[in-house]
Amino acid sequence: MEYIIRKTAQPPELTGNWDGAIWKQANTLKIESFHPRGSNHKPGVRARLLYDDHNIYVHFKVKDQYIRSQITQPQGSVCWDSCVEFFFKPKPTCGYLNVEANCGGTFLCSYIENHRRTPEGFEKFRPIDLQWLSQIRCYHSLPEVVEPEITSAKEWQLEYALPFSLIEAYTGPLGAISGQTWQANFYKCGDKTSHPHWGFWAPIGEELNFHKPEKFAPIHFQA
Repeated sequence: MEYIIRKTAQPPELTGNWDGAIWKQANTLKIESFHPRGSNHKPGVRARLLYDDHNIYVHFKVKDQYIRSQITQPQGSVCWDSCVEFFFKPKPTCGYLNVEANCGGTFLCSYIENHRRTPEGFEKFRPIDLQWLSQIRCYHSLPEVVEPEITSAKEWQLEYALPFSLIEAYTGPLGAISGQTWQANFYKCGDKTSHPHWGFWAPIGEELNFHKPEKFAPIHFQA
């Protein structure tokens, strides 16, 4: 299992144009596996990634139902809502970042160096500073707040530009991105929706735990 990220000469406009010329050049991955602890609701989730010299661009398109967005405070528990997530480890010598966003465009993001669980979260981690978090530019097709829950079938999108400078503030210099291979996983969840579910791209094993960097799969930045 591997995903190839193509380099784009023109950055996406962050308007949700999934079928536009820029995003059509990207490969598409699917989140098709769901943990058995979840409900019978299994959303259809696709994602595309591109990159240039300054950003990774991430675009999720979700065919969903039982959609909720209540968390509006940055670094809040967005996984309780209808949420899509991108976890990645740029190099073996550093930790990994979890970039989580609900369908209303609110983000939670941390840099995790030791993912052993503790009452405070993890053995060694740092929430991304709000000054950096605010530099993630985002498009979301749904309102910031979706409450009451939407219970009819609906498609929604989330698209964002994640600066390499943000990543380097925690991992240190990354060097030339072209040709690099990182380790990553992609997730879909909705912990406190009426139909909880936990989907993933790369297999996570029997334990319901997204924080398993040893289970991440390669993503390769095409030259």
